[in-house]
Amino acid sequence: MTKAKNPLIRPLTPQDRQQWEALWREYLDFYQTRLDDAVVDRTFARLAAADYADMFGYVAEYEGQLVGIVNCINHDHGWSIEQVTYLQDLYVSPAARKTGVGQLLIEAVYAYADQNDKANVYWMTQTFNHTARKLYDRVGMQTDFIKYRR
Repeated sequence: MTKAKNPLIRPLTPQDRQQWEALWREYLDFYQTRLDDAVVDRTFARLAAADYADMFGYVAEYEGQLVGIVNCINHDHGWSIEQVTYLQDLYVSPAARKTGVGQLLIEAVYAYADQNDKANVYWMTQTFNHTARKLYDRVGMQTDFIKYRR
């Protein structure tokens, strides 16, 4: 895939299940994570449901094949009246990397947020994910926050 042949960026649909899951599992493998099939099923159902406003996904499709995915969560925030959008997962297949697909997916999330009155879009990545961070430094602003969890 070359940069001159941009993929179609579109909302995730129920028909995308098989290809979406293959890409998402590659993403989970990168982060050395395994999820129960019930979690995968529920996550996909929520992301692909047109009537479920709390989660949504977009895909990058090239010649009938999905080459990238982005999974997002809308939620309330204590510092704004409007909801915010959390870009939880972004993955581009190795064959489509460095072609602009990742940026196109992020820009689709930005456009969604603008069109749906979301206060902000934010995401996290691990410090060792240097390739993704090069993209993120171009399209976003790094904050000084450090994530903690139980």
